[in-house]
Amino acid sequence: MDTNQSILLAGAGGVLGRHITHALTEAGHKVTGLGRSEGNEIRADLMDRDALLRAVDGHHFDTVIHAATALSKPPMRHRDMHATDALRVEGTAHLIEAAQATGARRFVAESMVFGYGYGDHGDRELTEDEGSFGARCADPELERHVAGMRTKERLTFEAEGLEGIALRYGAFYGPGGTENLLPMLRKRQLPVPADRGRVLPWVELTDAARAMVAAVERGRPGQAYNIADRTPTGFRGHIVRVAEEFGLPKPMAVPMWMMRPMSYAHALMGATLRVSIAKAERELGWTPVYPSCREGLAALRASQV
Repeated sequence: MDTNQSILLAGAGGVLGRHITHALTEAGHKVTGLGRSEGNEIRADLMDRDALLRAVDGHHFDTVIHAATALSKPPMRHRDMHATDALRVEGTAHLIEAAQATGARRFVAESMVFGYGYGDHGDRELTEDEGSFGARCADPELERHVAGMRTKERLTFEAEGLEGIALRYGAFYGPGGTENLLPMLRKRQLPVPADRGRVLPWVELTDAARAMVAAVERGRPGQAYNIADRTPTGFRGHIVRVAEEFGLPKPMAVPMWMMRPMSYAHALMGATLRVSIAKAERELGWTPVYPSCREGLAALRASQV
């Protein structure tokens, strides 16, 4: 795909969306934001199919990106994810129709590594090609979240006339995201359980945005790519590192069972997941600038001095 594309970005007003907009613009593309809030060039709700199609009528785009969520803060309970689950299903179907109506050639979806499942995957790095993404979960709440990611990717890859690509991101941190944790850490209002060997993939937000540019320009149609740094880290280890970098009190450690009322966070913190990024490096030419949260958080801290 050439540079100087016209790109419609659903979710442009979100934390990741703002980084994607900046990275695409720096790469020479023209970005049009799509969303419900002011500041978007096209105002529409992805859940309202007819209004969305009216909003894009008469527009042409080369690529459409689905990076929209319904999250305004980190999800703690399963119900906090339900609106985003719906966006991954109905919202994706509607946005694909809109992409087709605007003559787009390419559709890139923000996905997440948690589509591999929230359980213990051991020490093996999961790859995109082994077929385990979207496997059904016995727990109905976890299945609802995984089904949303499974369906979003299926719709993306099967969309008629569109080159569908999915980026499976690790947990986000960095500018515009990590700062929201600092007041809670300052007041010691963010307890964390002992990791006990559990780790998750993480990705710094500007690295995540650079991966989206690479997918827009060089992604192979019909493919998914894991996007994470090189150093999977437990949730507690990550939060402790945030506190250390910003000179804040060390978070209070609690037993894992005490996190159960925060049902979604409990599932996330109890997972063990490692992913390979070799495919993204090989096919997209993308590699993380920040190989671990240590470097990424240090850069964030330095930017605020």
